[in-house]
Amino acid sequence: MASVHSSASPKLDRRESLDSVGEMLKRGAVPADGGMKEPDFPLARGIPKSMRIRLGLKDRLIFWLLVGVLHALSLLPDFILYKLGEAGGLIAHRLDRRHTRIGIRNLEIAFPEKSDAERRRILRASYINLGWTGAEYVRLGGFFYRRLARRVTYNRLDIWNNLTPRYPGKGALILTAHFGDFELLPAGHALHGFQITVVHHTQRFAAGDALVTFIRERVGVRTIRKHTAAREMLRSLKRGEIIGIPLDQNAKRSEAIWVPFFGELAATPSGFDRLAMMAGAPVVPVFIVRQPDGRSHVIEIFEEIPQQRTGAREADTLMNTARYQKAIEEMVRKHPEQWLWTHRRYRTRPVSGSPSLYD
Repeated sequence: MASVHSSASPKLDRRESLDSVGEMLKRGAVPADGGMKEPDFPLARGIPKSMRIRLGLKDRLIFWLLVGVLHALSLLPDFILYKLGEAGGLIAHRLDRRHTRIGIRNLEIAFPEKSDAERRRILRASYINLGWTGAEYVRLGGFFYRRLARRVTYNRLDIWNNLTPRYPGKGALILTAHFGDFELLPAGHALHGFQITVVHHTQRFAAGDALVTFIRERVGVRTIRKHTAAREMLRSLKRGEIIGIPLDQNAKRSEAIWVPFFGELAATPSGFDRLAMMAGAPVVPVFIVRQPDGRSHVIEIFEEIPQQRTGAREADTLMNTARYQKAIEEMVRKHPEQWLWTHRRYRTRPVSGSPSLYD
């Protein structure tokens, strides 16, 4: 099985700031070594009316109240905002007993060799990461959100430039996860000048769902709603657009295939690989990694994952999906403090009626 962490040339390993790259994109300039150029992926078309959010009066009022609160909080300086986020994460870690139990169980499955104290340290750090992510979400949803571009750099950005000549007229599927500041990943990419589309699962809280969509779309991220937009995703890929999909959460039995994740069979959506198959699109692992200072981030781009296409569709999808999960697992092993451990990743069991792993 090919690893997504294959070695690259020195050119591919350099990190380039969003400020300098953004200016180059605006000017249409290309460095002498050909390392950067404006991508050929076209801007997304308008969102179909059937996918737009319809809010009643009450939800509209709540939506605008939330927008106002985010803008007010965004006036706080960083040293206060990040401290508030960290405090919120630590309070949640202390009080959220249900999800901390889930997190510890997931860590026991993933890292049986680690001590209980080490697993608890990782979980606590992951809550702090979520708190900082909340602080950055305030920044993203409030005033001066474009300044976040200064905190995001790229590693191996050249990989994007190689996709267009290798896959002319086709888009790309970004394989990602709820890792690092996962909301900043598409936003940072869009603020950098790339068009990106994300697949979003509609939430029951209509005003909150509208808020998420509003924040994403104003920075240039297009949203396609899950379960109602398979055709739209396919059309987008065939137009040469980029679609980002996290593939690290439990799938319903009707949608699932079971592949290893940290040594345990995990229900994983089969539709991701079927979409790649129908569109003929490459699958590229991309993750945003929080740096040791807690405030800056690197978008790590890896070489596309080889896809098995023998004609035996079920077997091919099973093999490819296992590769996708392996790529996510390798990233989580590198930075376990940055993954969302509190999700019941193994909730759906391979055999119906089997005992839950979370009892």
